[in-house]
Amino acid sequence: MYSKSRLLLLLVFLIALLSEVVGCEQAQDIKKISLQKSERIHTPQTTVENEQTLKIAVSAMISPTETFSFYKEILNYISVKTSLPVQLVQRETYEEVNTLLKENKLDAAFVCTGAYVEGHDDFGMELLVVPVVSGKPVYYSYIIVPKESEAQTLNDLRGKSFAFTDPLSNTGKLSPSYMLAKEGENSDSFFSHVTYTYSHDRSIEAVAKKMVDGAAVDSLIWDYMDHSTPLHTSQTKIISKSEPYGIPPVVVPKELNSHLKEELRTIFLTMHKDSAGMKILKELRIDRFIVVPDPAYTTVRTMQQWIANEQ
Repeated sequence: MYSKSRLLLLLVFLIALLSEVVGCEQAQDIKKISLQKSERIHTPQTTVENEQTLKIAVSAMISPTETFSFYKEILNYISVKTSLPVQLVQRETYEEVNTLLKENKLDAAFVCTGAYVEGHDDFGMELLVVPVVSGKPVYYSYIIVPKESEAQTLNDLRGKSFAFTDPLSNTGKLSPSYMLAKEGENSDSFFSHVTYTYSHDRSIEAVAKKMVDGAAVDSLIWDYMDHSTPLHTSQTKIISKSEPYGIPPVVVPKELNSHLKEELRTIFLTMHKDSAGMKILKELRIDRFIVVPDPAYTTVRTMQQWIANEQ
């Protein structure tokens, strides 16, 4: 017979062991969407040892869990079409993904418009394709506030707290900064406090929960969330919509093998022509992919130059 003290010690040990097991299971879940690791999306039946693996990154336009959910099917599709495994690479900032592209450590990436312009002008990042959404390859910057807010324009947020997305974000940083610069203002003097969330869905959530008084977000992300999971968008309202900008593209490093580059481009361009591809596109609210020239992003460079001249 165990004494009461021994029984108590045994119970404490079992609780500790159970906590360790649960902790390991949670760690495995987090590892799946680690920002410092890659997730193998699909390994075809024909996979052999040491074969090529496609490394495709997604900039942190949405948080890691949402990114994995949002892009998994489209990367699966690419894997099947190329008969190669694909690794989803995630990083916390746009700059980190740009660095991987600059160092030729990626085969392709879904990037923000601002990050593309920066990468193209800095080291020759190349456009591969762009999505067409609601009939056009453009998107907008939304200024959002809590649903109950009395603010009607960006000017009403003077002296308030504000969330940007990322220093390289077009809709989440450059566009609202340009709006302020045209009025002779800048974010440091205009807002009482500025923060970076590093994903548009986090910015939306921050506004919905009144953690900040306003934020600038990607219209594609806000519209998609409002259509699919409006938990947070329903608690916000749009008080400003920018001019149209060239949509966030799929890009490749300049030195990528030309055959692989054309294969990937063809897969995207014909995706809407087969049932499997069309189903994925429909879920993502994308009409199809097309090719556009670099001048589609001239307005972004114009805003950058205006701000630079005002500083």
